[in-house]
Amino acid sequence: MMVARQRPAVSACIVALNEEDRIAECIRSVQWCDEILVVDAHSRDRTRAIASELGARVLERDWPGHIAQKEFATRAARHDWVFSIDADERISPALRSEILGLRDGGFPGASGWSMPRMSYYLGSWIRHGTWYPDRCLRLFDRRHGHWGGRNPHDRVELDSQPKRLKHPLLHFPYRSVADHLDTIDNYTTIIAEQWYREGRRASVRDLVLRPWAGFVRCYLLKRGFLDGWRGLLLAYLHAYYVRMKCAKLLVLQRAAETQGN
Repeated sequence: MMVARQRPAVSACIVALNEEDRIAECIRSVQWCDEILVVDAHSRDRTRAIASELGARVLERDWPGHIAQKEFATRAARHDWVFSIDADERISPALRSEILGLRDGGFPGASGWSMPRMSYYLGSWIRHGTWYPDRCLRLFDRRHGHWGGRNPHDRVELDSQPKRLKHPLLHFPYRSVADHLDTIDNYTTIIAEQWYREGRRASVRDLVLRPWAGFVRCYLLKRGFLDGWRGLLLAYLHAYYVRMKCAKLLVLQRAAETQGN
C-alpha cells in the first residue's frame, strides 16, 4: 500500500532595511507560505510595522552582512523548507503555482530548486544581457544547504544538485538611476575591501581593460543590445561597476604602500 507523501511546511525568509515602499508586495506574494519571517536591520521607516500588520513574524537584528543575515533568517525559521526572498522581489503567480504543485507532492527528488529571475528596470522588463535569466537557488531544505558566496553577492550552497523551476522570480532592484549608482558605490566598496584582505591586487591595466571586457560581454555576447537603450545603459553601468571595484582596490593598496614607506 502506497503512503502519501506529507506536504512540507515552508517558511518565507526576508531580510530588510528601510523597505516600507516594497515590503508589502513582497509579503503578499509569499502569503501561501506557512510562515513569513522578516529579519529587519533597524529600519528607520515603517518596514517592521507593515510586515507585522501583514502577519509576518518580525525579528530585529544588527546588519552583519548579506550572507550572515540570510543565514540567520534561514536558521531562525520555524520550518526546514525555506524560500528566501528579498524585499525587492515578488513571486510571480506562475512561479507560485509551480511551487505549490511541487510542495503538494513533497518536493520530490531534490533538496533545492533554482529559478530564473527577471528584473524590471526603468519601466521595462529586462530579458537579455547578464540580467536574465539570472538563475538563483531560493527554495531549499536548510538541512542540506546554507548561505555562502562573497558579500554582497550571496548564494545558497547545496549538498546536492538542485532541480530547475521554469517560471520567474520578479525583481524590482532599483527605484531610480540614482539608487542604482548608490548601490554600485556601496557594493564596490565592500568588494574592494574584501579583495584587499584576501591579498588580491589591481593594476592600471585592470582599470582600462576589465571594464570594457565587461561591457562587451553584457552588450554583445549576452545580447544586451536587444533590450534597447536600457541594455546599453546597463552594459555601461556594469563597466562602471567593474572599474570602480578595481579603482577602489588600487587606492587601498597604494595607500598601504604609502604608509609602509
